[in-house]
Amino acid sequence: MKEANKFGFWMLIALVIGNTIGAGVFMLPASLARIGSISLLSWIFTSTGAMLFAFVFAKMSKMVLHSGGPYAYAKSGFGDFIGFQVAFTFWISLWTGNSSLIVTLIGYLRIFFPDFISPTVAMFLGISIIWIMAIINMSGIRPVGVFQIITTIIKLIPILLVIGIGIYFFHPEYLTKSFNVSGESNFNAFSYAATLTLWAFVGVESGCVPVGATHNPRRNIHLAMLIGTAIIAVIYIASSIAVMGMFPADVLAHSSSPFAAAVGMVFGRWGQMFVVVCVVISCLGALNSGLLLESQVPMAAADDGLFPKIFARRNKAGVPGWGLAIDATLMSVFVMLTMRPNLVEQFQLVITVAAVATLIAYLYSAMAEVVLLSKERGKIEFKKTNILVAVLAAVYAFWAIFGSGKEIIFYTAMLLLSSVILYAWLYWRMQKA
Repeated sequence: MKEANKFGFWMLIALVIGNTIGAGVFMLPASLARIGSISLLSWIFTSTGAMLFAFVFAKMSKMVLHSGGPYAYAKSGFGDFIGFQVAFTFWISLWTGNSSLIVTLIGYLRIFFPDFISPTVAMFLGISIIWIMAIINMSGIRPVGVFQIITTIIKLIPILLVIGIGIYFFHPEYLTKSFNVSGESNFNAFSYAATLTLWAFVGVESGCVPVGATHNPRRNIHLAMLIGTAIIAVIYIASSIAVMGMFPADVLAHSSSPFAAAVGMVFGRWGQMFVVVCVVISCLGALNSGLLLESQVPMAAADDGLFPKIFARRNKAGVPGWGLAIDATLMSVFVMLTMRPNLVEQFQLVITVAAVATLIAYLYSAMAEVVLLSKERGKIEFKKTNILVAVLAAVYAFWAIFGSGKEIIFYTAMLLLSSVILYAWLYWRMQKA
């Protein structure tokens, strides 16, 4: 791939921020208000955990110059089978998570067209959006990067606007009087809030996935991971403080759109609509980067002979066109099925399991760093602090997985076990060929 068509530093920053900050953050203050301002401490805790992951990915991006992010790191540290397992589960988590973005996006579009978007229209609209984003991705890395920068800037406008408005409409007593309104102990309230805020950071690995499509990856990925994650943490904490200081906890807890309500305090109905438009664009940006990642991971595995070769076929633009088409088809089927109301709970379960599978990829990445540093001791820079950070990141990922609950852990375990069968089948096919 020509250097002019690769990701630069700012595109990587936009990729990290744009894929991590989706639509959920715009509703999160309402959920946290039901717990209390103790959730602000949870933000600090989860931000620390996210920075631990960022340091792991930043270090590994210098040690393993191979596309695929967590897949490449797990394969380098633990071999082909664990690499395949991470690629398979991580890939599923990406396209199911991206499908849920479509459902969220359609929900916001209904605010503008409540009588027009019927379930049938919503299905066709969702599928159309998927394929439009897939075509943008098929046109090359550069258009994806430009689109990502634009959508990331737009999605940050209402968040930064709320932070600015919060300075003038801030009421400290709203925080002090509602420290813990959950009815649970401080520890339980803190833990529950930490679980909610944790999911807002899923996606920070984005910058380390497209290594082969990045200009000067050793420098740019390292910096983009650290700077991008730090920016996300500051934005999350500052915006949560602002919103929770603008509304009493009982009012905020029942708000259907906290950021729109905050902007509406100054700009009225037009301000609220502006925020909704930005949320729609935020979904599009996250979907754009999500499609890139869900094509790059199986492409990297296919290059190594661990995924079907069709995922590795590049088009004239140098991107895995067939892989993107397969991803878009799977997402389309998923969106069609979500139109059935009786399956809503099941799909929510699938999405949650997929999110936990991402944390497993994080855990493998952290432990792979320890393994690689031990194997290559003397050949690469070895610091005890790197080992400590990797271990802490793994402990944090383990805690988060453990805290997801018995049912989620059970289904995640079934997903992992299914990869054993698939790996054996693929290995047999490769040997037969």
